[in-house]
Amino acid sequence: MHSATTTATASASEAGNDQAALWNGTGGQAWVDNQDLLDHLFQPLAARLADTAGAVSARRVLDIGCGTGATTRAVARALDAGGECLGVDVSVPMIEAARAREALPNARFLVADAQRHAFETAAFDMLVSRFGVMFFDDPAAAFANLRRAAAPGARLCVLAWRGPDQNPFMTVAGRAAAPLLREAAMPLPAPAPGAPGQFGFADPERVRRILDAGGWRDIEIQPLDMGCGMPESALERYFTRLGALGQALHRVDSATRARIVAAVRPAFDPFVDGESVRFDAACWQIEARSGDPAGVRR
Repeated sequence: MHSATTTATASASEAGNDQAALWNGTGGQAWVDNQDLLDHLFQPLAARLADTAGAVSARRVLDIGCGTGATTRAVARALDAGGECLGVDVSVPMIEAARAREALPNARFLVADAQRHAFETAAFDMLVSRFGVMFFDDPAAAFANLRRAAAPGARLCVLAWRGPDQNPFMTVAGRAAAPLLREAAMPLPAPAPGAPGQFGFADPERVRRILDAGGWRDIEIQPLDMGCGMPESALERYFTRLGALGQALHRVDSATRARIVAAVRPAFDPFVDGESVRFDAACWQIEARSGDPAGVRR
């Protein structure tokens, strides 16, 4: 048995990018600490994937980038008798949290980098993901690897964010905090288009090329707007503990933190309705089928 620390180090090495270090460090722990909030926030999206898996009578499902397992469990519940769902994530703390939660006999969890892990060949008849596929350092290689894990004709159905301009709720905190963070000489990172991260799959034509190169066919990419929400009482916890701003607030002094919180909270007012916060998650619903192994481009 490897210790959690040893496994985290191995996972980061296997993944070969900064995302693995983030999700095995403060980013992953923040997600674990706030999993109740995030599960509530994105429940409609997990339900959509679960409904899809149930409707096609999937038997063996792979949940890519499963985090603390909410989508894995939702899918597992939707499957017919004998069906099972395996959730994989590069984050040791997230997988440990997933395993510690409600146990289902047909839901399992594995620490693995889906880009490089040697899955059993043709093992899955459906692959799903809720915001878990945008973080690969080589997405073409990742989807080729996932295609090898998919049975012939297996269905892929994943959700990814559209662009930041179409998701103002996801970017408002960073915009409001930016002047104060620059003043503190701690500007938020500005990832290049297509770089691993939340909006890494914003360009649908790039996504189409990635899937085609990986041996997927019948590719369909459709815009999807899903209403999401949280209690207003959880809003400050959301923007001070999660995302790039949550990471930055770990590194500022208490006075600067208080100024940032005071600047950011009013910026969310357009999304507040009484005791609730509501917004539309502007996503791509990306679907495809596994093609002939001989058709994979190398």
